[in-house]
Amino acid sequence: MGLDSLERGISFFGGVIALISGAFFIPHLLKNTTITVTAKHVKGKSCAAGYKLVASLCEKSQITHPSYWWPQFLLIVAAGLVILLFAWLRRRVGVIVAGLLLGLASGTAGVVFLFLAGWLGLRAWRLQKYGDASFSGSSRRAREMGQARKQGREPSAKKVRGAKGSTATTSAPVPSPSKRYTPKKPTRRS
Repeated sequence: MGLDSLERGISFFGGVIALISGAFFIPHLLKNTTITVTAKHVKGKSCAAGYKLVASLCEKSQITHPSYWWPQFLLIVAAGLVILLFAWLRRRVGVIVAGLLLGLASGTAGVVFLFLAGWLGLRAWRLQKYGDASFSGSSRRAREMGQARKQGREPSAKKVRGAKGSTATTSAPVPSPSKRYTPKKPTRRS
């Protein structure tokens, strides 16, 4: 099953957010910029060479070349485009993988993408196990399966919704024995 309309819309939103966050790197890509590097103080309240003590941390300013920012910029933009592409193609697994990669590579800012990937993964699991991705539908189906197990019925039977809304239970067909792979039954000796 591909992405439904809710998942697709949220995936498009996540892809756009990734592209917007990539746009914040553009000023760093055009010229040398200064970043502040922090470190813990060494013995007592002294800082290493080149650092200044500010509050309880040691800080120093460092000039970065645009090439310092290119890998992260390319990763964010590529992952955002991949999320958009897979959302357009309605491929859940592609959105999940791109979201996980972007979330892990982005650090704290990537929590949004980790949440997106986890949410899509949870919905895929519910869809596979219960046949319904929504919380209420999967809960209802889990209760029905639990009651079927208690009553001794077949728990693996799935309800299939017909054209007019009626439901019918179906179970997987049992394959016939194969001459090649099925072991012979032992013969009885009298």
